[in-house]
Amino acid sequence: MTALSDWKAVEAAVRKAVAETTITDIHTHLFPPAHGKLLLWGADEVLTYHYLVAELFTLAPRDLTPEKFWALPKRAQADLVWEHVFLRHGPLSEAARGALTVFSKLGLDVAGRDLAPIRRYFDEQNAAGYMEKVFELAGLDYAVMTNNPFVAEEVDCWEAKLPVPARLKTALRIDTLLCDWSAACKRLGELGYTVYRNPSTQSLVAARLFLNEWIERLKPVYLAASLPQDFAYPSEDISTAMLDQVVVPAAQANGIPLALMIGVRRGVSPALKDGGDGVGVADVSALQRLLQNHKDAKFLATFLSRVNQHELCVLARKFGNLHLFGCWWFCNNPSIIEELTRMRLELLGTAVTCQHSDARVLDQLIYKWTHTRQIVAEVLVDKYRDLCATGWQPTEDEIRRDARAIFGGSFEEFLKK
Repeated sequence: MTALSDWKAVEAAVRKAVAETTITDIHTHLFPPAHGKLLLWGADEVLTYHYLVAELFTLAPRDLTPEKFWALPKRAQADLVWEHVFLRHGPLSEAARGALTVFSKLGLDVAGRDLAPIRRYFDEQNAAGYMEKVFELAGLDYAVMTNNPFVAEEVDCWEAKLPVPARLKTALRIDTLLCDWSAACKRLGELGYTVYRNPSTQSLVAARLFLNEWIERLKPVYLAASLPQDFAYPSEDISTAMLDQVVVPAAQANGIPLALMIGVRRGVSPALKDGGDGVGVADVSALQRLLQNHKDAKFLATFLSRVNQHELCVLARKFGNLHLFGCWWFCNNPSIIEELTRMRLELLGTAVTCQHSDARVLDQLIYKWTHTRQIVAEVLVDKYRDLCATGWQPTEDEIRRDARAIFGGSFEEFLKK
């Protein structure tokens, strides 16, 4: 294809490529429609997601306590969020704007500020059909779930062999093995494995057998763990032995990466439930040592604190078996997404995945990818402007290639390594 020599043509090609590229959402908390209530969707789920619930308690009167809030039915909870976050105050936060983007993109009236017709729309949907509509609106090919073999409700669904649409792929969550051996030990014991509270070689063998069983059952794209801000490697607790002798070898044997999401402070404000977690600056050198000790294994990584991001980018330049992804949780704000995308492109080129939705509510795919496309388009326009100033003339195919790379193409290439 002919190189583009005119800047306006380059800019138009960049914006078109970002708007039209197919996205692979490499980390979500979605479930198949057949898994029933585990799949969250609809207006009331959007409004009562923990981002907005936490925001509610920064705005609501002091006599509205979390205890009173959680005692209410879901619809009444959503009404309170709508009243205090959207009507009594400007819905300027990213979470509030996101809810409005969802409703607007679905063709619903937000200017009228009336939840009743919005709710009626969702009452007319069914989960399977609505999932397909959401994926089309977001422009996704598929999304990777997060599947936890230590949650009974999830286990029941997998044991029942319920259908999983092609739009969804699995990831096996192994936090419990790394961070809560007591709970893992209890579960493995219930399943008939010989394990001990004080971890032994026999316990590690049992954990590996358990992990192999679930890898065989789910065929996951990767193994995944969300780790606290004080995660250390190596350490004297069981996490190091579990990583070195169970988790990393299992990932390698099956040709899949281990995804580490590091930096959460659990239960900072327990009354807020899922909204009560915070963020802490983590030790990136722990990941560095893990990479040094397991050079033949593949790792995906994202950190929760903005403070860790530059060091993490530099680390990814040193290890080809590390792939950075997403602007996780508290980094999923436009100003930070822009900053991190610029920094990653400047240090790593297109060998990154710029974003993942982390969606727990199906509808969130709509706003998270709508907003991300807008931000990334502006960043890529600037980067191509800088490139063209050197005399380089990209083609439309090259621009489309680069857009796809940071929206999932580089991830799929990494999986093939």
